[in-house]
Formats: sequence, structure tokens, C-alpha cells
Amino acid sequence: MVALQPLNLKNWKVLPLAPCAWPSTSPVLSRCSCGNGTVKMQKSSSSKNRRKSSYGTSRRSILKKSFNQEQVTFTSPLSDDPNVAIIGGGIAGIICAIFLDKRGVRSTLFDTGIHGLGGRMGTRVIDPHPLIFDHAAQFFTVNDSRFAELFNAWMDKGLVLEWKGTIGELHSGGNFVPFLPSPPKYIATNGMRFLADSLLSETRMVNVVRPCWISKLEPFNGMWHLSENGKPCGKFDAIVIAHNGKCANRLLMTSGLPLIAKQMKRLELSSIWALLAAFEDPLPFPGSTEVPFEGAFVRGIDSVSWMANNTKKLLTSQNGSPHCWTFLSTAAYGKQNKVPQENIPTATAAKVNDGMLEGIEAALGLSKGSLPKPFYTRLQLWGAALPTNTPGIPCIFDPFGRAGICGDWLLGSNIEAAVLSGMALANHIADYFQSPEIDRAEFAVGLNQEFQPLEGHDIGQFPGLESEIKMNEDQAYELAK
Repeated sequence: MVALQPLNLKNWKVLPLAPCAWPSTSPVLSRCSCGNGTVKMQKSSSSKNRRKSSYGTSRRSILKKSFNQEQVTFTSPLSDDPNVAIIGGGIAGIICAIFLDKRGVRSTLFDTGIHGLGGRMGTRVIDPHPLIFDHAAQFFTVNDSRFAELFNAWMDKGLVLEWKGTIGELHSGGNFVPFLPSPPKYIATNGMRFLADSLLSETRMVNVVRPCWISKLEPFNGMWHLSENGKPCGKFDAIVIAHNGKCANRLLMTSGLPLIAKQMKRLELSSIWALLAAFEDPLPFPGSTEVPFEGAFVRGIDSVSWMANNTKKLLTSQNGSPHCWTFLSTAAYGKQNKVPQENIPTATAAKVNDGMLEGIEAALGLSKGSLPKPFYTRLQLWGAALPTNTPGIPCIFDPFGRAGICGDWLLGSNIEAAVLSGMALANHIADYFQSPEIDRAEFAVGLNQEFQPLEGHDIGQFPGLESEIKMNEDQAYELAK
């Protein structure tokens, strides 16, 4: 994990504003000349004969449109009581809202979640059993002192606890090697979504709107106007993009923020399948009636990278409950079987379900066909699961368009990285609002930062755990010789 230092804005190189480069037959953004930050849309007369293209049909077309945008430049003063729109209610967006609140800045958090906030901090509860599954983020470690301070407050409120169950590596054939207890691994008390939904309870200046899918950003009269499929969702002094993937790319495609859009386009994401399965009895293990672990990184299996017993992890007091397991695929398996996550073909779902169950059987060292049949299964594809590259900075901010980005991918792929990113962007925006006399260019951050490959597990990074994993790999190598 890269140790973070306070932002020294003077060390950041600021790119010049991109000139207008739309073809003459395309809609163009005219430069603002009215002095109030208004940006007007104009169409040439020949555009009537141009066939309307589909919305975001290919990565190449999105890239072309994004890079050819005219840069929005707001010149009017901020509102007396500025308001920030945060698009995305994952942990980075939530933390950004909390720290804006701490600095006295209002915000509205827009999220698409039907059941709650959290993004990839998702927990699914199936009544009346109950069955409970953390189906994305599984656990986290605490490494950075700023995150530790926030984490300690969560611990005091009973929102999180240490996961003391046995965790380790499971090699194909049933060879399990446990990790040492240190560093501690942490989970949310009642599932990851419980933590996400609890964090905003003490804020005074945060408005949450969900489910809401912001589909358009329009600069007008010195403000950002947001809408959902033509329905107005308010006007704001600044915007924060706290989600990623194709939806964020489409949103930024014609927003007037080419530098922000360019950086978002450079992000590469993996795809991972999550199989939720409930069994009446404990999963068997060679030489034992029950597996000797609650969580395991799986090695040597194409279809599975992680497995965890949610019942033991989250419902420690309920003996005899159904055993609820979360199985996560490898990124390679996700790529091989990638389909639109909102419309998974039945044949693909059946293939992946069977392939992952067969992989679990092989990982546990069970004979073919001996894995107990689950009485409940649910399959989900995380089409934009985890970053595979990163700029290695806490946030991105365009001071001319009053727009920023936060998210775990800016620093890594874990809860700690998301928290530090949201925190950094909130403080940066608050400083920007409270420093009207400073040259705006001084507040530009990350607009031309290079990306580097990101190492880690298929299910994320866990600062402090690397030494244990390396030691286990060395042990497995010695055993295999």
C-alpha cells in the first residue's frame, strides 16, 4: 500500500484546456463568453442529415466523443451556500459526503441501489431462514493511520468487528494452509451493507436520493444541472463521480469534461462472478466432517478464487443454521464468460453455476459428484468488479469544470483505498470553495497522471497481508516438490 502524503498541489502539472475539436457536422459546445459560466449547445445546419448514432455503442466511439469535447469553464462565483452532487453511493462516495459535511459543505448523494447504499459493499439477506451473504467485499485490513482513526470510531459504535475465524489458502486437492492471526481482518457487524447504510446517520448536510440513475450532466448559468432520463434532479456548484465502468463513461461522454473523461477511460476493470449458495449441512473436507476454515483464497482452480462461510462469519451465535457460502470466480474465468450483467443468458448462468460448483469440489479435494447440493443458489456478475490499473493518487479534480473523481481504483482495490480517496476529494473541494482568491489552476489534480498496472488478488488488495501470502506460497511450493 502506498503511504499517502498531504496533497502538494504545486507539484502537479496542469494540462491546458482542450480546444474544441468537434467536426463541423456534429453538435458543438461554444466557448463561454457571457461571463457567468454558461455553456450553450449549437448545431450546424448540416447536422439534420446526419444519422443519429447509438448511445455509447463502442469503447472507440466513446473515446472519440470524450476527447473531442469542449472544456466547460465556470467563471461565475460560487453560490453563497454551495452544494455538491455526488454520483455513486459506494464507500468512496459516502465518505466524500461525510467529510464535506464535516467541512460545512452541503451535498446530495445519488445512488442506484434499491436495497441500500454501499455499491460493492453489498449484503444480500434472504428471509425467512435467514440466509445472509456478503456478495462482493469480503473483509478489510487497516494500514493507514487516517483510516485507522475513522475505523476506531466505527469500532466504538459497534459497526465493525474483527473476523477471528480461520482464514488461509486452499490449494487444489484440499491442501489448506491457514494464515497467522496478524494482521487483523475486519468485517461489518451485520454485513457490509449494514456499515454503508449506517455511516450517514449523524450527518446534518447530506441528502440521499435513491434509487436514482443520473443519466445527464449539463452546465448552465454557472451550475451543473443533473437529470434522470429527462427528469430534473437539481442544480449543483460541483459534481463528484464516485462510480466507474461503462455507466460513468457514458455519463461523461458529452459532459464537457474531456480531461476527467480521459482519465476515467484509462481505467481497466475485471469481471468476477459471485455464486451465493446455501447448504443444509457443513461442507465436507477430506478426513473431516467439516472444512477447517471460514474463508480461503483458492489456488489452482480456474473457476474459483475465494470462498467464505457467511453464516459463521456473521451469525456466530446461531448454531444449526443453514451454511451460507459466497464463492467468487477468478478474473480470468469472469473474462472467459463475460456477458451483459443486466441480461445474463440462461445457458451462461447454468454453465457458470456448474463450473464454479465443480471447481469448489476440486478445491476441497472431494470426489466428483460428492459435493452436497445447495438448496439455494443465486448467481451475480460483477461486470466492473475491480481495477487492474491505477494512477496511484487519492483523487482527481478539474477546477475549471468544478468536477472530481474518487474511488478505490485511484489508489488500489480495497475499502481502505476507497475511504482515503473519498476523504481526500472532500477536503480538496472544501479547500477550493474556501479559497476564492487563489488561481484555480492550483487546484488541478491528477488530470494527466499516468496509470500503472495494479497487483493483488482477484478479489482485491489487503494491506499487511502480503507477507503471509508470500510465506504460504513458499510453503506450498516446498510441499509440491
